Amino acid sequence: EGFVYNTGNGDSTGTADGEKVKGGFGHLGITVPDVYEACERFKAAGLSFTKTPNSGGMKGLAFVKDPDGYLIEILPQGPMITKPFDCDGIAAEGG
Repeated sequence: EGFVYNTGNGDSTGTADGEKVKGGFGHLGITVPDVYEACERFKAAGLSFTKTPNSGGMKGLAFVKDPDGYLIEILPQGPMITKPFDCDGIAAEGG
C-alpha cells in the first residue's frame, strides 16, 4: 500500500493574498511502486514537472504540479532506485 503525506513548507499557492503561509501547507507526497513508470503516466496525462526522477541532485524522486498548481512529490514505496533515463530523457549520470 502507498502512503500520502503533506509538508509544512511556506507556500503561496492557493492563498487569497498571494502571501506565503508560514508553517502551513507546502506539498503533498505519494508513494508509488515505480517512480519512473508513474512519471511516464503523468507525462502522458499532460502534467508538468518541476523535477523529473533524474534531474537535480536527488535521483529517484519527482515533483509534478496538479491542475491547481500544488506540488506533489512522487516517492518510491521501497528503496530509492535510479534508472538510466527518465520520462524527459534525462540520464541518471550527469542529470
